[in-house]
Amino acid sequence: MATAVETSSQSRIPNPPASLALASLIGAGYVLAALAAAFYAIPHLWLEYINPQLSGNHLVGNWLLRNSILLPAIIGLIWFGRSLAGVSPPKGLRGGIFLMISAAFAIFFITKAVGLWAESVFEGATGQIITTVVAFALLFGAYRLFTSGRCERWMIGLEEQGWFHTSPFKRALGQKVRRLTLLGILLIGGSGIYALIYHGSLPENWTITLPFSQVDGAHQTFTLLSNARYSVPLLLLGLTLWMAYRVVNMPAFAEFLIATEAEMNKVSWSSRKRLAQDTVVVLITTIFMALFLLVVDIFWGWLLSRETVGVLPAKSTGNPKGEVHEAKW
Repeated sequence: MATAVETSSQSRIPNPPASLALASLIGAGYVLAALAAAFYAIPHLWLEYINPQLSGNHLVGNWLLRNSILLPAIIGLIWFGRSLAGVSPPKGLRGGIFLMISAAFAIFFITKAVGLWAESVFEGATGQIITTVVAFALLFGAYRLFTSGRCERWMIGLEEQGWFHTSPFKRALGQKVRRLTLLGILLIGGSGIYALIYHGSLPENWTITLPFSQVDGAHQTFTLLSNARYSVPLLLLGLTLWMAYRVVNMPAFAEFLIATEAEMNKVSWSSRKRLAQDTVVVLITTIFMALFLLVVDIFWGWLLSRETVGVLPAKSTGNPKGEVHEAKW
């Protein structure tokens, strides 16, 4: 008698962490390439070829014209990236892309810091060997992390929190509290961006020093972000808008805001007439209490400074320096 034996699911399904890590790596590469094109290549080409043809006195018009080209380019890159991901991308892909980019920046800056330190401490090729070992160790650690089941759970958890989705959460509930929260976040972020622009804290270009690249006693630099005076506020503005929108639509925090508005609706608010009457009562009571405490303080100060009681020293009515003057007739 033949029996049907179901094959193990592990033999039919490829390793999910490895496939998700590979898809996240490809997505992170595209995002970094898109960021380089939008915030490095386009501004560099603008400064090189278009900006010299324009009048330098019309800075506002120059800025508006450049952003009118940059913003459609960013929108087109986002649309193309979403089309590459497909209608139903792997679960956790967006969280994996974010973790991949964060790890890439962390490895780059840590390796750069170690390289500058090793160059200043060791001589010859020792510093380069140490920097290379540290870089390979970080890359190997990142590989082991991103191909593990724990990192897969992190990717899926980040995506389930709603940070990388545009869909709202229970849009019809808690609208007043959500709008006020969103307005507060925008005011905080907008004031910070305005302060950076107004005080001139941003450099013209964001450059970094490369280790082991000394020429005539000076290190070579690499322009990480061209025209940072305009690119950084644009990036911060986009990040502020996205965070303000996603915070009020994050399931856990959105439920809190919805519950807060529900409790506020249960409050029985006083009328304007009753509020004015209660305010007058509070002010009059405060004034009478202040006068009462003043009278009590003056009375006890007078009583305890009497000679018969002698608790407090009596007030001196003579010469404060104790000097004796002879009477002149």
